[in-house]
Amino acid sequence: MNRTENLKQLREKKRFDLLVIGGGATGCGVALEAASRGLQVALVEQNDFAEGTSGRSTKLVHGGVRYLERAVRRLDPAQYHLVRDALHERSTLMKNAPHLANRLALVTPLYHWHKVPYVYSGLKLYDLLAGRHNIGHSRLLGRREALRRFPTLKAKGLKAGVLYYDGQFHDARMALSLALTAARHGAIISNHVAVSALLKKERYIVGAELTDSLTGERWQLHAKGVINATGPFADQLRQMDEPGTGEILSVSSGIHIVLDGRFAPPDTGLLIPETEDGRVLFVLPWEGHALVGTTDEVTTVSEHPRPREAEIDYLLRHLGRYFNLQVDRSDIRAVWSGLRPLVADPKRADTAGLARDHVIETSASGLLTIVGGKWTTYRRMAQDAVDHALREFDLFAPIATSRTAPLRLVGGERYREKDSEALSADTGIPAEMASYLLRSYGDQARQVADLDRTLLRPLAEGLPIPEVAVLQAVRHELAERIIDVLARRTPLALLNTAAARRATSRVLEIMTSELGWGKRRQAAELALTELRLNDGL
Repeated sequence: MNRTENLKQLREKKRFDLLVIGGGATGCGVALEAASRGLQVALVEQNDFAEGTSGRSTKLVHGGVRYLERAVRRLDPAQYHLVRDALHERSTLMKNAPHLANRLALVTPLYHWHKVPYVYSGLKLYDLLAGRHNIGHSRLLGRREALRRFPTLKAKGLKAGVLYYDGQFHDARMALSLALTAARHGAIISNHVAVSALLKKERYIVGAELTDSLTGERWQLHAKGVINATGPFADQLRQMDEPGTGEILSVSSGIHIVLDGRFAPPDTGLLIPETEDGRVLFVLPWEGHALVGTTDEVTTVSEHPRPREAEIDYLLRHLGRYFNLQVDRSDIRAVWSGLRPLVADPKRADTAGLARDHVIETSASGLLTIVGGKWTTYRRMAQDAVDHALREFDLFAPIATSRTAPLRLVGGERYREKDSEALSADTGIPAEMASYLLRSYGDQARQVADLDRTLLRPLAEGLPIPEVAVLQAVRHELAERIIDVLARRTPLALLNTAAARRATSRVLEIMTSELGWGKRRQAAELALTELRLNDGL
């Protein structure tokens, strides 16, 4: 996919049915939903796809065990239905992108006998709500088996455990796959394009003024309808539309720390069921490492939030309570923070109890905003948003109803997990690298490997990410900055900051060769990359 050609089409096409603003889970999902129904769609993202919230999740595709507990305790049907719907969508996401998503076993350790029936019955209810979409049955584990499944658990006082199943996925590549699939259906998409103004005719929105963030070029794009899918920045766009309008979001931050693989077995995660402030934490195997998170603190909106020292201490403190290994700051390979846009409740002082459900509103001038939700339910959110758009903007869709539920995304159509063995044998690359290529690109893995066989060597020592991934990112995945490659086309910067820093010069070399960067651009890219690696991805 060529960004230059995409920008040309965004400039020259006279009018679109929909302009979608935001390149995260919701925006990319909306673009695919609309394009797959035959609408003429443009999508713009001011930074990179999944650069914000959507690329900094806990990497779980889940119904929400915590929300189910609230539903039971408070007899809250809204939370109950939220979990049930999310469990159904969990199954759909895993089928749509089988290369990017997989089933993961999780152990909940229990150190008090009275907790055993409570937690076990709750997780059996979780299974029951999933119905025919269930991906594995929960079961009670004895002390010995719980320690066998998760050996780093603290043994002292452990009574039992409960094993249950949820989904895990690669969030940033999922957003990219949605965008690429939308493009296959005719959507025109571009990253690094900002909305600098909304265009109005007779006080009604008819498009937007766009600015290329890389060159400063400006132009106007006209559309019958505009959808605000900017996540935590939704209120900023709403206020661009109607200065002084009230905010509808409460934003919280959550950090994750990444440890090396010895802190988590490769096939099992850990749910810490209760923290000192009543939350839950996860310790998950991810790309050969251990992912720990997340916190939940009220914050203000910023593009690249920095992890707070107190949040890091919070995670380390709880690991110390549940692990038989000492974990300190020297064990941390990477740390990063993300924002969560939660639909605001003015009566609530904290964000932990807010439902991650979504809300759609249309302003008096016609800006359709969709906020809230979570990754697992992105498809339902997109379907609801497009259904609203058809009514609000009086659009005709050649295909009247959604068809995204059975739709395989780019990379997933002919994916077979066992193909990694043949890929390894045919290319001579290690099994770990072949598996990485298949997990990242699905049925396109061999095509990526064949881009340049001389680049089938590790981008960073000790990690299976090949240099050819940089070439793929530039030629076919709209990567325009070094950090686009390090943090989103590959997970390198999220796994190991030091390794990402060491790989920067090689990524620069490949991108310069492909994109023809001069010395000034190279210097700017190096400075930006160092800033992001130091202060927030």
